[in-house]
Amino acid sequence: MGLISSIFTWWNGATAGTYWTTWRAGTFVGEDPQGNRYYRNRDNSRRWVIYKGLAEPSRIPPEWHHYLHHTTDTPPTEDPPLTKPWEKPHQPNMTGTPYAYRPKGSLYASGQRPKATGDYEAWTPD
Repeated sequence: MGLISSIFTWWNGATAGTYWTTWRAGTFVGEDPQGNRYYRNRDNSRRWVIYKGLAEPSRIPPEWHHYLHHTTDTPPTEDPPLTKPWEKPHQPNMTGTPYAYRPKGSLYASGQRPKATGDYEAWTPD
């Protein structure tokens, strides 16, 4: 990423001010599977994330979300959450992207929409 974009944009990753604060007062806490890096200040009163790539909050897994919002005092690197065998890995919200879920019959789904079957009766006020 270029210097100019890091100074003037926040959505392409961390800004120059965030990098400065991280270098000056940040302590590295851990990294999630997507490559986002988590930091805290020395007295643990502030916690933040530096996203790898686009700054999209839905990319933060639940265990890191708990840590960032002070729901838990220990980061998932020190106290990993217990996972059940039926749990799936965290996925970001894909709404608005080409990877969004598009059910059958959606205007954005590929292919032909099914014909109306005639079982629909429009509501009319009395």
